[in-house]
Amino acid sequence: MKNSKSCSSVGTLYNLSAIRMTEYNVSKFLNSTKISRCVSVAFPITMMITGMVGNSLALLLVYRSYRNKADKRKRSFLLCIGSLALTDLSGQLLTSPIVISVYWADLEWERIDPSGGLCAFFGVCMTMFGLCPLFLASSMAIERTLAITCPLWYANHMKTSITKSALALISCLVLLFALLPIAGVGKYELQWPGTWCFIDTGDRDTLGNVFFSTTFAVLGIFSLLVTVFCNAITIRFLLTRCRTKPGSSQTAKQWEKLTMETVIQLMGIMCVLVICWSPLLILMLKMILTQRSSHLCKTNVVPSSCGQDPKVDCNFFLTAIRMASLNQILDPWVYLLLREILLRKFCQMATAVSNFSKEGHKEPAGTLDALNKPAIDNDITEKQ
Repeated sequence: MKNSKSCSSVGTLYNLSAIRMTEYNVSKFLNSTKISRCVSVAFPITMMITGMVGNSLALLLVYRSYRNKADKRKRSFLLCIGSLALTDLSGQLLTSPIVISVYWADLEWERIDPSGGLCAFFGVCMTMFGLCPLFLASSMAIERTLAITCPLWYANHMKTSITKSALALISCLVLLFALLPIAGVGKYELQWPGTWCFIDTGDRDTLGNVFFSTTFAVLGIFSLLVTVFCNAITIRFLLTRCRTKPGSSQTAKQWEKLTMETVIQLMGIMCVLVICWSPLLILMLKMILTQRSSHLCKTNVVPSSCGQDPKVDCNFFLTAIRMASLNQILDPWVYLLLREILLRKFCQMATAVSNFSKEGHKEPAGTLDALNKPAIDNDITEKQ
């Protein structure tokens, strides 16, 4: 009897252990399935390739136009665009290969960075190449506002040397800010799903971490507000100037077309910046206030619904950082390439429809064909 009871108990324990092992394997399989659905190496590879192509084309166009410029007043705008494209390209080249390497290492950051130094480098790059494009966009918005609203002052005071100094100052200040965690103020932490490092928003024990993370979010929001404000002033000035010009002269018609083109471009710039950056910056402020951070999400214990957790929505934070990185891809198209390829054709069609509705006939072909010139070589002069 004792032997039979002991055998039955052993069999029961064996069955329980087998059931638990099966449940563990199923849970592990489901977790890995959730990870594969939420994160994929296709995202960083696609973003790296598209970012490299777009920013490389923008750099080539800017370099060609800058060398052919006889008017020095046009070089400030080109320097700003070139700096933006170079910054976005550098950010892609320095961060995307690391992310792809982590994916190839089965999402185990420690395999490629046992010392933790690469995580700090990645965090510096994310901060540096995150704030720089925002500040450069603000600088371009200010430059464009001065060039259009105050053309005489702009022509007399805006020198190429001043633009170069301002761009260098922005890069140096942002780099110094990004290096603060290396100096002990703030902290960079590995973020979910373990493929990238960024500012830790939930650690209040590290010296200056709340100050560092809050300053990053506030500076980003401030630069967005400056860009939107300056572009709104420029759009208002252009529309007011367009209404005051007589509508019968050839110059007035050309001004109307250029006004429509510039307004559409500025609206596109504002929409891209706000859509790409607002989710990340607002979510960072929310996570700072609630003392949460996405590094609490572990790849080996994936919360339900692809990284959703009652404390922090890990998957949404990953989506927000991808949207911010998407801005690096869209920048050259919004500022330069889209203007060259599509924007003028769209404005021609819109102007023709507008004139047809007002005057009862279409715009003469010669007037519309005047806008087929490349926009890079006469951008600021046409706006003035």
